Amino acid sequence: MTDHERLIVLDFGSQVTQLIARRAREDGVLAEVHPFDIDLDALRALNPKGIILSGGPSSIYDDGAPKVDPKVLDLGVPVLGICYGMFAMVSALGGAVKPATTREFGAASIDVGAASGPLGRFEVGASVDVWMSHGDELDHLPEGFETLASTPACAHAAVACPSRRLWGVQFHPEVTHTPRGAEMLSSFVDACGFSRDWNMASFVEEAVAKIRGQVGGSGTVICGLSGGVDSSVAAMLVERAIGDRLHCIFVDNGLLRKDERAQVERMFKGKLANPLIVANAGDRFMAALAGVEDPEVKRKRIGHTFIEVFDAEAKAIGGADYLVQGTLYPDVIESVSTRGPSATIKTHHNVGGLPDHMKMDVVEPLRALFKDEVRELGMHLGLSEEMVWRHPFPGPGLGVRILGEVTKARCDLLRDADAIVIEEIRSADLYRKLWQAFAVLLPVNTVGVMGDGRTYENALAVRCVESVDAMTADWAHLPYEVLGKMSNRIINEVRGINRVTYDISSKPPATIEWE
Repeated sequence: MTDHERLIVLDFGSQVTQLIARRAREDGVLAEVHPFDIDLDALRALNPKGIILSGGPSSIYDDGAPKVDPKVLDLGVPVLGICYGMFAMVSALGGAVKPATTREFGAASIDVGAASGPLGRFEVGASVDVWMSHGDELDHLPEGFETLASTPACAHAAVACPSRRLWGVQFHPEVTHTPRGAEMLSSFVDACGFSRDWNMASFVEEAVAKIRGQVGGSGTVICGLSGGVDSSVAAMLVERAIGDRLHCIFVDNGLLRKDERAQVERMFKGKLANPLIVANAGDRFMAALAGVEDPEVKRKRIGHTFIEVFDAEAKAIGGADYLVQGTLYPDVIESVSTRGPSATIKTHHNVGGLPDHMKMDVVEPLRALFKDEVRELGMHLGLSEEMVWRHPFPGPGLGVRILGEVTKARCDLLRDADAIVIEEIRSADLYRKLWQAFAVLLPVNTVGVMGDGRTYENALAVRCVESVDAMTADWAHLPYEVLGKMSNRIINEVRGINRVTYDISSKPPATIEWE
């Protein structure tokens, strides 16, 4: 991807750093995320046409707080600092930051005093809704800076040094809670002079070349094909690159949704150069999970067992040199700080918990993409709409939707309840409007009454969220009638559940999956 103009996002630790890159890509710009302390020569080698300094959880005056190298601001390209990134910029140039007199967390309105940079498309005097998340504020500005916008609680909500093409905003234009945030970032892209040459057609061409370069002209490649959009698109992309050297394996791990194995076999019949290999390994996974309750241990054991099954299947086809995984950008940022100091939330099945003895190199053709980009790519590759728009399903499957110990009986119970959730969502014509809808089996029994008799059975939670890219998500405000029918059917039709609850937590502070 060296021929594209690049926007470089320097990560100071915000959990939504990747959203900045995502918004830029929506605008036709190849944006990459790198650590805030990237070597200056390495940064120059990327030949950025613009730079954005992300937000972060620190206070700039804390001991050990990440700082921006002042030389980054002297590269001669436009720079935008967002929240902590603005503080880092101002501090590096001689300004000062202090604890805010009034902290702002949530919705606010800025009054635009000058149209410049990210505010270039707004009229002077306009009141614009934004999303704030800060406990500090600017004390005084560096020489050459001016204030572009303010709020009643924040005197310097946006600042600029026009002569050096440096801008800073106190709020977060990258999140959907800032309604016109995409316009603000697009206005900054305008100021950088991007030609907007990033699209899925160019990605396919470059990804195919990259895959061929990685795997060479010989060797066998295998892919764990779950039937979800990530693995499906990854498989189709790799097959386009290397043809019948790809062997796709579907692992029935006993942690699948109801009838999923049959659906996947039907979905891929005739679509692959080599027939889909089905490994029936449910008993093996259940044995590995026996007695385990800790979610991180579950993920790692599932990951270990998954690779062991793959080793066995690879030997059966004569050996494999490469393993294809549908790892996405959100998987990476939530798992480990590979490109910046973002805090670890959980180990993801695609990027953590693999055995040290793994004998295959990993091919991750989607590692730089977000989910909606992957769906766009899937349509470009000719996959069916049904396949492309399937709700995300975690690699560990029901293993992270059953809180507490995972057993076959509990999996069967959850499968039946989850199927009812999806049936009712589809019946209400809500499936495409939701990012995910699923059931979670809780490690709790509750007292109930059925047929004049006392019951003491499982409690179930239903989780439905709306999102664009899984980095943030809001709980879905489903109609009461839908929730009521869902609950009534589950309690009546699934023997062993006597209570249904609805999860009304957003991400953040919660995650989408419960484990």
